[in-house]
Amino acid sequence: MAVTPGSIAEELELEPGDVLLTIDGEELEDIFDYDYMTDAESFVMVVRKANGEEWELEIESGGEDLGLTFENGLMSDYKSCSNKCIFCFIDQMPPGMRETLYFKDDDSRLSFLQGNYITLTNMKDKDIERIIRFHLAPINISVQTMNPELRCKMLHNRFAGEALKKIDRLYEAGTEMNGQIVLCRGVNDGNELAYTIEQLSKYAPVMQSVSVVPVGLSKYREGLYPLEPFTKEDACEVIDLIEKWQKINYERHRIHFIHASDEWYILAEREMPEKGRYDGYIQLENGVGMLRLLHEEVMDALDEKTDDGKEEELSIATGRLPYPYLDTLVKEIMKVYPGRKVHIYPIRNDFFGEKITVSGLITGTDLKEQLSNRKLGERVLIPCNMLRSGENVFLDDLTVDDVSKAIGREIVIVEEDGEDLVSSVLDPVQNKKQTRRQMYEQTSSSNSGQA
Repeated sequence: MAVTPGSIAEELELEPGDVLLTIDGEELEDIFDYDYMTDAESFVMVVRKANGEEWELEIESGGEDLGLTFENGLMSDYKSCSNKCIFCFIDQMPPGMRETLYFKDDDSRLSFLQGNYITLTNMKDKDIERIIRFHLAPINISVQTMNPELRCKMLHNRFAGEALKKIDRLYEAGTEMNGQIVLCRGVNDGNELAYTIEQLSKYAPVMQSVSVVPVGLSKYREGLYPLEPFTKEDACEVIDLIEKWQKINYERHRIHFIHASDEWYILAEREMPEKGRYDGYIQLENGVGMLRLLHEEVMDALDEKTDDGKEEELSIATGRLPYPYLDTLVKEIMKVYPGRKVHIYPIRNDFFGEKITVSGLITGTDLKEQLSNRKLGERVLIPCNMLRSGENVFLDDLTVDDVSKAIGREIVIVEEDGEDLVSSVLDPVQNKKQTRRQMYEQTSSSNSGQA
């Protein structure tokens, strides 16, 4: 554990390497037990020191934070997924990548901490009770379908249909939830999607939102369930159904509840919904409203701005999916600052296959190969979602420095908001914001309280 200077833990002479054994005689399962037990006015903590001594400490903290940070943020192993989902992207990755990319988590604690979506299939009654007891919310649920038999087929788990009953437990307890539907053509779309939306709408507003996203299909699908990409006509049908239920839910609960990810509107060649239909962008991490929000933020950042007279040439690399929208926004920037000449390059995903068009799955190799010998100007801007969270490493383990040296240009990492895009185009020196995501490193350590 790490000890914050000036904290209660430092006063108690706790040190890195100490191991937390029990609080009030109880062993701790994870960080939530720790937070819950140390929130008391007073308690007894037993710690094993590095020399093997065990200290029993009577602590009167008044609920104040002790100032301890543990080696493993969860204080326990991550729970892995036991399903064999027909749409799982991890099963569609090539061999030879770093080990952590093949780890499938299905951990309700990460749902609360990081916003991960869980299937509920590996949760026992005690897990649901802990969620309710500790008031962990929102819990994000990977639903896919409300047809129990179909869910068993899609998750390749005979308990997947029964697991849907856990949503009832959370609903009855008033535990806030969000849902996600990964739509697979000819499987859970059409009438099945209509049924799923109808059933999930009964949980609103305790279930705050549900996103519908198209399945991602890489070129590495040999031996996997045969899935086909959606067509423009399919996308129009999905949007029409979702917008019908948005009206129903807004009349009932004053929230739109069900949301189509940006990909559907791009595939259907339709305008993105107005910002009021995104209910505060609650499903942003699932690609719902990202382009609308980016547009709003860019226009706000440009409001009342005037040209600074500077002339400069630069480039932006992005995915093929957001390219036309980003191109429109950059033209708005150049209207205000005509001296900026910005080239935008949509990167084809050769690594995973051309059906993968989002920027977050672009590798350093594809960047390096497709940007070489192009007009780049003084620097190249890339979105932060191309990189491992909090690090300068791409999915294929190339670093930003590797790519920068290969193309002979500085690479500037742009945060996800429109203000940072504008400032990065205008003045990269100001682009120094730290990533806001909180990381919990995956670890095989089972020593829950060790520093």
